[in-house]
Amino acid sequence: MPWSSFSCRAAILGALAGAAATLLHGSGAAQAQPPSQPQEYPVKPIRLVVPYPPGALTDLLGRAVGERLSAALKQPVVIENKPGAGTLIGAEMVAKAVPDGYTLMMATSTTLGISPAMYKKSTIDPERDFAPIAQLGAVNFFLIARPDFPARTLKEAIATIQATPGQFNYGSVGNGSPHHLFMEALKKEYGLDIQHVPYKGIVAALPDLLSGKIDMAFADATAAIPNIEAGKVIGLGSSAATPTTLIAGVPPIAATVPGFDWQAWQGVVAPAGTPPAIVTLLSTELQRIQASSDFRALLVTFGMDPSPPNTPEEFAAIVKADRERWARAVEAFATKID
Repeated sequence: MPWSSFSCRAAILGALAGAAATLLHGSGAAQAQPPSQPQEYPVKPIRLVVPYPPGALTDLLGRAVGERLSAALKQPVVIENKPGAGTLIGAEMVAKAVPDGYTLMMATSTTLGISPAMYKKSTIDPERDFAPIAQLGAVNFFLIARPDFPARTLKEAIATIQATPGQFNYGSVGNGSPHHLFMEALKKEYGLDIQHVPYKGIVAALPDLLSGKIDMAFADATAAIPNIEAGKVIGLGSSAATPTTLIAGVPPIAATVPGFDWQAWQGVVAPAGTPPAIVTLLSTELQRIQASSDFRALLVTFGMDPSPPNTPEEFAAIVKADRERWARAVEAFATKID
């Protein structure tokens, strides 16, 4: 296993020795307690926090990643779901965790892009509080409507909502989610009067859509495509400008709304301050997982475009650029939340 190589051990031993030297210099030998027997990593289970409810796309992806990472590292990877507040409940918990490599998080564009801009009282800074490890893929979303909705295309849906202001609603997976902002962008573009109904995940919203309690919603492919194919919902459009290859007959929203092009990434991060050698190890193992044909095929079944394996530094640059784009979207399309 890569971590049992001399170089990886040496990196951790060097980091521990440097920390001990710092303590000796700054606080005196009496306060410094260097570890007597430095241990390899990992030597105990790793917690992978998913800031979404069970059954959501990020949860499914997290479990697939956890299973493969556990096999590679020879330690259990335990999934812990912590949804709420636009994923900030889980994110704040991870930001405060001990940065020892035993707490990781499934992060998304919502976690490190939208919610910090949306929630006024957010205490996290995506660039300050987290160590990016690997981006895994990007998600295309589908705008779906209840089966008896009085429109079969996006153009017809826009005209129907415009003709009857205040008579329709849409669900999302929570304030500040991509699902929320995508619809707010359409509302602003066409002056639509349609009410927002937030849910804690698409798993909670979907039954109400199928039963007609809500009229439409953006959903990821795992929720949207089976129901479109079964005729249980109407597929009005997909969020990426490139036509989807996942299902026929659902055009890009950009075909009706020029310039509409949105996807959301998924990846793995650790608390800031996690030793670089551990970040590198985890990144290496995740890149190996990403390169496997079975994992890439699994991402496609999730309706995701697999990301090419990238370094922590490359992922950090993606997080920074994406954060700036989503912040502009929040400013333009949404109201900030206390």
